[in-house]
Amino acid sequence: MNLNISGHHLDLTPPLREYVTSKLKRIERHFDHLINADVILSVEKLRHKAEATVHASGADLHAEAVVEADMYAAIDSLIDKLDQQTRKHKEKLRHHHVKTAVKRTLQ
Repeated sequence: MNLNISGHHLDLTPPLREYVTSKLKRIERHFDHLINADVILSVEKLRHKAEATVHASGADLHAEAVVEADMYAAIDSLIDKLDQQTRKHKEKLRHHHVKTAVKRTLQ
């Protein structure tokens, strides 16, 4: 998976890059067909914002998280949202044909 991390009004330190990379591996564990991900980390006043767009086969997933505490909490919240979206997308792909087969047998 290609990963692009950028920061707005924020210095991207190596530990911050490592943290984002390690957290995105959790999403890759659930869904293997990820093409690339664009992560934008920004700070406006005291609001830490993390947003990401993940291009997967069959869908583009987007999530953002705004937290007052710190950037690591915003990244955690973002990854939780993306994880939920990837699991939902994977379930749709898996059970798509099962529902149509059940409908055909009931008719």
